[in-house]
Amino acid sequence: MATQIVMDRTGDTRHTFDIHDRAEVEKAERRFMELTGAGFTAAVRTGPGEQRVIRSFDPTAEETLFYPRLVGG
Repeated sequence: MATQIVMDRTGDTRHTFDIHDRAEVEKAERRFMELTGAGFTAAVRTGPGEQRVIRSFDPTAEETLFYPRLVGG
């Protein structure tokens, strides 16, 4: 099972999907496109405390983290 973790000011929401289920993968890809289109940054974990920003959907990533755009003031 792969997981998409969406971070926001209230905490996080986790969405899991089976990489072998085409319908679930398509739903996860739509979520990826919607979130990155709304300004979220997507990253995959590469090790303990390490991550790498990604610009396209990777259905094989075990965990994809989505961070909201930073707003300064």
